[in-house]
Parts: sequence; C-alpha cells; structure tokens
Amino acid sequence: MDINRYTPSYGISSKHMVKLSDYSTEEIFEVLYATKAMKSKFIAHEDTRILNGVTVALLFGDTSLRTRSALEIGIRQLGGVCVNLPYSEHDMRAGENVKDIVNVIMRYGVGALVTRGIKQKELDEYCALSEISIINSTNDSGIPMQTLCDLFTIWEKLGKLEGLKLAYVGKGTANSSSLIMGAIKCGLNVAVATPKQFQIPKAHVNDAMQYGHITITDNPVEAVRNADIVYTDSYSYHTSLSESELETLKPYQVNNSLMSFANHGARFMHSLPANRGVEVTADIIDGKCSLVLDQGENKLHTIKAILALLIK
Repeated sequence: MDINRYTPSYGISSKHMVKLSDYSTEEIFEVLYATKAMKSKFIAHEDTRILNGVTVALLFGDTSLRTRSALEIGIRQLGGVCVNLPYSEHDMRAGENVKDIVNVIMRYGVGALVTRGIKQKELDEYCALSEISIINSTNDSGIPMQTLCDLFTIWEKLGKLEGLKLAYVGKGTANSSSLIMGAIKCGLNVAVATPKQFQIPKAHVNDAMQYGHITITDNPVEAVRNADIVYTDSYSYHTSLSESELETLKPYQVNNSLMSFANHGARFMHSLPANRGVEVTADIIDGKCSLVLDQGENKLHTIKAILALLIK
C-alpha cells in the first residue's frame, strides 16, 4: 500500500500501543499522517493543546534520556500534565505489581500510562484489563514508538515508503524487532544481517514475515547491497559485551566501505545512543547521509501524535 495515496481519517480504533504486530498498515499510516500534522503545527507555532486537563503517567523500569525528554516536553506542548511514577525492582520484590498500579491510577483520572522495561507478557495481561491507554515505549519485545518515528523520518526525507530497501545490520535488538515489523507492513523491502549469536529472535522474524519477505543473512554486504536506508543500533545499551563478542560484530560496523554497497545517496539511521567507532564510524553518523538528528527531532512529534490518537 502506497502511503502517498492513502487518505487519513486522523483516528484509530486501537486503544493501546504495545507492539506493532497489533497495528494494521492503515493504523500505522494514521500515526504517520498525524505526526506530519503535529510537526507542521509545531513549525507554524500553532496551538496544539488538545489534552488540556489530561494527566499522563510514566512508569519507567530503566533509564531513558531522549524518550523521557520527548514525552515530558510533548505532553506539556499538548497541554497535558506528566507524572513520573517511582518504579524499582525492590518494589516488585516487595509485592508491588503493575496490575495493581494500573488499577489504582485509573481511579486517579490518569488518561494514559506510558511504560518502559515492563515485560511483554505482563503488558498484554494489563492491556486486557485497563480502561486507560497503555503505551509501551520500550521493552524486551520491541520499541514501537521508535519505529513509527523512523518510518515517518524515512517518508519525510525520501518521499515514500513502498519499494524502498531497508538494511539492518549488527546486533539484533528489541528496536530491530519492531523495525522489521513496521517496515514490512509499510511495503519496504527488508534485509537483515547479524552474526548467528546476535540474531533477531526467530519468533519476531516469523511474525514479520507474515506480511512480506525478509532477507536474513550473516553477510552485511549482501544485506546492504542496493539499500536505500542502512540502519544499525547500539551493541551495548543497558548491556555489556566481551572483547570476543565485539570482535564478532566488527564486520558489521557501518563505515564508508560498507555504505559503498548501498544505493547512491543512501541514508544512515541509528536510534541513539551511539558508540562511534564501534557499530558506526563518526564520519557516517555525523556525515551528510545521516538522518540521526532528524530521528531524534521527530520522536517528539511522533509521541505527540500517538498520545493525541490514543487518548480519547
């Protein structure tokens, strides 16, 4: 389906955003068009305070910089109020659980709960019970908000989605799991190159392959050949790798040599934080082909679009 021929209604039936496998192509397009509208209003300094009097709660189980910042700023720009809920493993071990948290804050008049680091099984159970929207910013299964931001950035900068080739190289991450699902649903051709010990979980690949073919290889050149977008992710965000593991990932570094196999004018993407000299060289991520800063900027507008669509 061609996004440029799609007519948006600026509404979706989904109540929650937990994983992109729950979203149709049309619903993804609705978010992307809403993001475009939010960005246009931001640039024109138009009033977007459509969530006046709405409280959005953040329940984060791990650290965050860009996502938390974009959420807090975006909620304020929409006229809402952001509340950070304390969350720790000590609380969980003491008997606290997310189900009780959700059921109680619903009674406080909260309009949505944005989570980070909550396991997928728990989120699925709580979505079935929750009367308010639950939005998964990051967990072990995926990062749907980041993928929607990335798809919008590709559409904005390359003018289309359908028919483009996206190559993901490096270490399989939760981010890459969401990325391949969103990309294949929007008509991109997807190729993935990872070492065998760092593959994207097979279950996530199989889920995405229900919507189209994905090339899976351990050869980064094969994946990147004729690509329009080359994407990689941090190898050590919230984790640490041994010297031997880093050595295994060395051939997957995105550098001028690897980018030479992509299409002329191919763009580079990375969700940040980035380790320059590890998964990508500084001249690529800081160079003219990089869309990294655009991704960071568009995260604000994507988050605002998601909140506007989900909070009824």
